[in-house]
Amino acid sequence: MIRLFHAYFPPRMILLGVSEAVVVVLAFVLATVLWSGVIDADLILVYERGFLKILLVSGIFILCMYYFDLYDTFVLASRREVLTRFAQVLGTVSVIQAVLYYTYPPLRLGRGVFLVGIILGALLVIGGRQLFLVLNSWPRFAERVVIFGDGPLAQHLISEFQTRSELGIAVVGQVSQDRDLTNGSGATHRLEELSQLVESKRIDRIIVTMGDRRGKLPVELLLQLKARGVEIQDGLELYERVTGKAPLESLRLSWLLFSPGFYNLRPLLLYKRIFSLIFSAVCLLLSSPLMFLITLAVRLDSPGPVIFRQKRVGKDGKIFTLYKFRSMRNGADRKGDLRPVQEPDDRITRVGRGLRRSRLDELPQLYNILRGDMYFVGPRPFVPEQEEELAGQIPFYRQRWAVKPGATGWAQIHRGYCASVKDNAEKLAYDLFYIKNMALGLDLLILFQTIKILVLGRGAR
Repeated sequence: MIRLFHAYFPPRMILLGVSEAVVVVLAFVLATVLWSGVIDADLILVYERGFLKILLVSGIFILCMYYFDLYDTFVLASRREVLTRFAQVLGTVSVIQAVLYYTYPPLRLGRGVFLVGIILGALLVIGGRQLFLVLNSWPRFAERVVIFGDGPLAQHLISEFQTRSELGIAVVGQVSQDRDLTNGSGATHRLEELSQLVESKRIDRIIVTMGDRRGKLPVELLLQLKARGVEIQDGLELYERVTGKAPLESLRLSWLLFSPGFYNLRPLLLYKRIFSLIFSAVCLLLSSPLMFLITLAVRLDSPGPVIFRQKRVGKDGKIFTLYKFRSMRNGADRKGDLRPVQEPDDRITRVGRGLRRSRLDELPQLYNILRGDMYFVGPRPFVPEQEEELAGQIPFYRQRWAVKPGATGWAQIHRGYCASVKDNAEKLAYDLFYIKNMALGLDLLILFQTIKILVLGRGAR
């Protein structure tokens, strides 16, 4: 896994994105040559800054592919879905180019060059995708691993490797704690035969997923295999990188104490405060006309206050008042009616339904961010009753309170509303990953993904 912005990405997906960016640039360069001729193309690319314009259009092209989830594992698995979304990408890029053409001429690319370039780019990218799918599913290019251990962590990793071919990992065998080994064919081997299996199956890596390792881990054997070039990796670390969340079911206190990360350093917290202060002030200023219109709509739609106020739990368990546009009938939050919101829900007003769907009901939280109750990015704050209930049922739940809550966050972009303890436990796993890896790059990545969700209406909330 490659670490970018303090998050982890499969090398194959990084390679796919970079190669497609290069292909699109080359397609527009070739289009310039075909449309204008070699001599004129040289003048256009160099003296008329044509290459810079091509880089801009290519960047928009790749950005649209990302925003339409064309680098998402589950979308890649469906050829029909890929083609549908690719058509949406072409339409969006064409609209953006048309806007640039009429609003800012210095950035425009010639219509003929753009038309030829986008056709060439589409054909090359689609052809490259087909080649990628073939090579990605070829066992010869997969890394061969053995899982050392059993239990939930081992099963989760095996499931991830089997369903996500872009990881490029093939599980050849598994060593359980009862000292039996099961290879791909289902046969069992003694632990002592592990060395022979590594040799015969050309194992690249051994992933250790054992929970209790005291007196059970064959240290000498693993050291011998490591000396022979076999990588030995901790399963908890790999699970975190592959899934983007903490391994909650197999989490040990030592992971929280000794694992790198969880650095709430003063410079980082100062940056988050300054960034949140400036960004919230700018957003409040820009969104004030929209907020005025929403105020009128809420007021005309149903009786009651425009702003909904509710107590939430913040950093270190401190209580603060959260502000939102009211999206429910007045008094719907009274005790006895705090059930999770589900569609359809008779408590939600007509205007409120649109506000919740577009996330515009959360605009008043900019005031919370401006006051310092929240950051722009952080764990989602809940009501005190819900927090206490979850803290009593989910291990390490109070670790969420180590940082200020946020209007958006790592858990919010991966999970929607959670009604069950199990769902909230998974959301905690994402929160712990964020708290451990909290950094400027990760915050920017989360904001980037949040904009994608707001604009296209896809993803979690």
